[in-house]
Amino acid sequence: MEKPTILAIVGSLRTGSYNRQLAIEAGRIIADQAEFQLLDFHDVPLFNEDLEHPAPGAVQRVYEAVYAADGIWFFTPEYNHFFSGVLKNLIDWLSRPIKEKGFYVLSGKPAAISGISTGSSGTMIAQDHLVTLISYINMNVMNKPRLVIANALEQTDSQGRLALTSSAPFLERQAKAYVQFVIENKA
Repeated sequence: MEKPTILAIVGSLRTGSYNRQLAIEAGRIIADQAEFQLLDFHDVPLFNEDLEHPAPGAVQRVYEAVYAADGIWFFTPEYNHFFSGVLKNLIDWLSRPIKEKGFYVLSGKPAAISGISTGSSGTMIAQDHLVTLISYINMNVMNKPRLVIANALEQTDSQGRLALTSSAPFLERQAKAYVQFVIENKA
């Protein structure tokens, strides 16, 4: 059986973000079970219908990456009890129909959500908002298990890099469940 392709979308553009580091760790965990890629979308402009057809090159590149993926794994920070504006902007672009292909690129895609933050509540509220949005645009959401990691600074090394300790088994459990979910629900 061919390995499924899982595309990670990190809701932070910061190179050293904890969510990016969490995504990289997730990719390491599933490396023998799935192809894992991080989506680079730093150059995607703010959504504007005046730019939609034809979509800018950065948007077309993102559409193609999402189209090629068997599943989408979101890694979201929590900003003011919500997911980030850059993630919302990306989803706004991806929620639009691809005119040339006549379909919605996210519709039916298996999705998982993880998140880590320095606060004591983790990313639970942001994840709930994200589930509402991606369910509305017809993604196939794996609601359990989700991963919410609070107090990120307690799981970093002396250089401030993520070094999961108590949360590692939960990431491993979610990763295993998500690969199986993608295999069972390929869009």
